[in-house]
Amino acid sequence: MSNWLSKYQFNDAIILWGLTLIPIAIVIYIFFKKSKKEPLNISSTSLFHGINNGYSKYITHGKFGLKLIALTLLIIGMARPQISMNAHSETELYKEGIDIIISMDASGSMLAQDFSPNRFKASKELAIDFVKDRKTDRVGLVIFEGEAYTQCPLTSDRDIMVELIESAEQGVVEQGTALGMGLATAINRLRESDAPSKVVILLTDGVNTHGKIHPLNAAEIAKDFNIRVYTIGVGTNGKAKTPVAIDPFSGRYIYDYVDVEIDEQTLKTIAQETGGQYFRATDNQKLKEVYREINEMEKAKIKTIEYDVDLPEKADIFILAAIALLFIEFIANKLIFKSVS
Repeated sequence: MSNWLSKYQFNDAIILWGLTLIPIAIVIYIFFKKSKKEPLNISSTSLFHGINNGYSKYITHGKFGLKLIALTLLIIGMARPQISMNAHSETELYKEGIDIIISMDASGSMLAQDFSPNRFKASKELAIDFVKDRKTDRVGLVIFEGEAYTQCPLTSDRDIMVELIESAEQGVVEQGTALGMGLATAINRLRESDAPSKVVILLTDGVNTHGKIHPLNAAEIAKDFNIRVYTIGVGTNGKAKTPVAIDPFSGRYIYDYVDVEIDEQTLKTIAQETGGQYFRATDNQKLKEVYREINEMEKAKIKTIEYDVDLPEKADIFILAAIALLFIEFIANKLIFKSVS
């Protein structure tokens, strides 16, 4: 019975307590049957000629059983059963996406070989890994040297984003490090976003040398638009093998060991003012860990929507079945089991 009833849920479940009357009725019935012997009820001796008193108890028990089943069905029907769909409501889960712009330094010093194969290529490779993990977010890419430009606008298409990161090149525009312009361009891509969370990942290996916008002024703008900025300073401690000139005959870079100079104070201030965080990455593994940490910090929010489901009531089936059983018992009593005392 319990497995059968588990298919249903009840609007007036308290009425099901009436089912406790069933075993009570059975006990009372057995008690009175032992203390009183009932007469055999038959409509005519022609129909049941030869029936012996041994069958009378089964006939009487059958009549009682029909009434008992009818009472059970009636109680269940009055409890207003509904076909169960496992819950009164359906739940829908979805993630609120985050809009993220990666603003990446592509100045000449990003070709330094303290990262493998160099800072710029390592930054691109790890950015691709980061993008692949952001399955519910829109991500874009800004490249800056002496100027800043959008390499990829915000998109949720991972394949396009990966392709555009891979195709990003160093030395496309004027040389230099326009850190403020790199941040401002990223902000411009996010300012009209209606995403619940907006983030810039600002990656550089130097100090601001070009551009009309100071990095701290750009940080104020980011703060006004509720954009968090995570800043990453890339470069080893001490000196790094860095391109210092181009061989006029071969066109290849000439490398020398140069002091690594990162404006960490400015990067820390930008992060602090915008509610982000500053990270220092001194090699590929450290940069990978930075991206992993940002990935964990900027988790998309999961929302749960619950809405009521109108479940069809099945009370009429149980009540009609109870009435049908009582009717069968009544007809049988009138036509077959006529009481003779």
